[in-house]
Amino acid sequence: MRRADHKRRRHSWDVRLRAFSIWQNLGFLPWRKPRKPGSGVGNKESGDFYKGAFDSIPFLNDDAKRTFQHLLLRPGYMIRDYIRGNHDRYLAPLTSLIIFYAFFALIAALLQPVQHRNRLPVEVLPEMAQDSAAVEHELTQISQSIVQIVWRGYLYLHLDQHPEAVKTQRQSALAALEGTLRSQGIPLFIGEFLFLWLAMSLALRRQKIGMSACAAASAYVLCQFSFFMLFAVVLTWGRSSSISVLLMLALLLWDYRQWLNLGWKKSIHLTLRTGVIYGLIYGMVILLISALVLLLALIKVRT
Repeated sequence: MRRADHKRRRHSWDVRLRAFSIWQNLGFLPWRKPRKPGSGVGNKESGDFYKGAFDSIPFLNDDAKRTFQHLLLRPGYMIRDYIRGNHDRYLAPLTSLIIFYAFFALIAALLQPVQHRNRLPVEVLPEMAQDSAAVEHELTQISQSIVQIVWRGYLYLHLDQHPEAVKTQRQSALAALEGTLRSQGIPLFIGEFLFLWLAMSLALRRQKIGMSACAAASAYVLCQFSFFMLFAVVLTWGRSSSISVLLMLALLLWDYRQWLNLGWKKSIHLTLRTGVIYGLIYGMVILLISALVLLLALIKVRT
């Protein structure tokens, strides 16, 4: 009797795993009939009260819920389906980025109060570069100019976080724009999206994947990253929002394997290739910015 029950339970789990595998590949169960409109719990009259009320609210409409679910359980297959033209079932890539990172920025702001953020006072670096006698003995004029240029560049990109530095109407308008963009989480992903898009486009050239397909895939991959960043913020109670490079590579490996239907060896090769190209692009951008800052410092000193 116990042996028969064990076989029955094992058969039940095998059936469920097989059904899950089919759902992962297709995105739906082919033997399940689609639910008719208005056939949910409750009568028609009660359903009409809230019918369509949540369609335009992120994370409450069906497309957002489906995108969230599929990115967690079948991310590569979902990317494949979207690139093949199945656009009606999912949120668009850019829309997903804005919505998911805006939600992440909201949770991070709630768990990271302003008084706990690491913020430097506006007066520190300029005073160091201009008035401190100790710095005059340690730094040359070029290094002082570099400090000033870097600090001013940082300040102009964070005027919304440093309202005491806003002096003109133009700076006030820029601070308002930065605050709007930051509340939507755009500064959190825009640089990573551009770098990952370019890296993925270069890494997948032999796979004949176009730029638009790589853009969509990069956006959805970053949405996956935002999930785990959100988990990190919640689990650490706001102390950290970063995830490890190994986790990022593991997620990208999973996506490549499902999306491109490749074996583990080829998927690992493409993942490492994308990571190396991403690092090279990031390093080149840092070098270009450093060279530009140094050039501006030299011009300022000589004039």
